[in-house]
Amino acid sequence: MFDGGFLTTQLDKVIGWSRKYSLFQYPFVTACCGMEFMSTACSHYDISRFGAEIPRFSPRQADVLFVVGTISHKLSPVLKRVYDQMCNPKWVVAFGACASTGGFYDNYATVMGIDRILPVDIYIAGCPPRPEAVLDGLLQLQAKVEGRTTGESGLVQTSG
Repeated sequence: MFDGGFLTTQLDKVIGWSRKYSLFQYPFVTACCGMEFMSTACSHYDISRFGAEIPRFSPRQADVLFVVGTISHKLSPVLKRVYDQMCNPKWVVAFGACASTGGFYDNYATVMGIDRILPVDIYIAGCPPRPEAVLDGLLQLQAKVEGRTTGESGLVQTSG
């Protein structure tokens, strides 16, 4: 009917654009970075203008997992279970040095980066990251979400 898939391509762009501005986040906050994470929702930084203002405290209602702070080996099965309960498509953000690399903790109890447990889409650097860095990470995540397309099987795949 349509040569080259014009209708499908345009529909994928609309779906990507709508997902970009409707990110429902699940904050998995375990440490001091939580204060900086909460400050992005305040009026000075206003994360709501990016469509990510409403945190969801049920993994089944969220599509972005913000891992904020230190993850211990004892807590890692809980984090994995939360990730597994999220619906597809889902994205993971490692917030701060502890979530990204284990931070300054060099011991047997700390996971040296959550990428050993989960696939991470965006890393936000800092100890703790400034709210500006959080907003920059959110913009990078929005660009990644908007570039998603739906394949023939209905599964979400990255384009390109």
